[in-house]
This record gives sequence, C-alpha cells and structure tokens, in this order.
Amino acid sequence: MATHIKSIPGRGLRVADQIQKDLSEIIVLELKDPRVGMITITEVRVTLDYAHAKVFFTMLRDDPKAIANTVKGLTQAAGFLRNQLGRRLTIHTLPALHFIYDNSTARGVEMSRLIDIANATRSKYDGQK
Repeated sequence: MATHIKSIPGRGLRVADQIQKDLSEIIVLELKDPRVGMITITEVRVTLDYAHAKVFFTMLRDDPKAIANTVKGLTQAAGFLRNQLGRRLTIHTLPALHFIYDNSTARGVEMSRLIDIANATRSKYDGQK
C-alpha cells in the first residue's frame, strides 16, 4: 500500500487507494493508447476537496523519450480514464487526474549500485591491512 501525507483524512486515503486500484485495472484492460505501455501506479494523492489527484507511476524503461510519450498519452487519455473511474466510484466529486513519473525506483537502483561499488572498494582495501 502506498504511503500518504498525514493531513489527508482516513476517507481520503481510502479514496486514493481505490483510485489507484481502479486506474491500474482500467489502464491494463481498457486503455488502447500505444504510447502507454506497461506502467505501475505507485501512489495516488488526492487533495482534501477531492478536486485533483496526482497519479504517480513508474515504468520498466527509464528512457526520457519513452517517459515523455507515456505522460503525453496518459494526459490525453485523462478524460477517458476519469469517465471510467466515474462508472466505478461513487463519490460526489471526481478528481481531475494529473500524471507524474515517479523516479524513486530508478534512484533506488542507482543508490544500490553505488553502495555495492563502495562495499567492494572498501573490502578490497580492508584485506590489505
């Protein structure tokens, strides 16, 4: 389950989690845009008034061109996605969707690689003492 900002009330967290679940299903099963490939929705943050939702996603490829194409495809499909969400959710205000690429996975892989290099270098020098 995604981490959320503590200022969002309990209902807001449940709404964000449900939007995340439903959007994942809609994108996989119903969205036919070729620019939107295999993505994973990592988090949804809903404003207190439910007017806007930031949808964070990640991809297997970290190519800037592929990311830009995916964001463009998701942004252009936002109306369709919002319409499909409206059929699944029963809330008074359906949020406008804003898609943001989440680079935390790529940063984590890079940090892990740097730690591995540092440990290998340190162990090489530890053996010389």
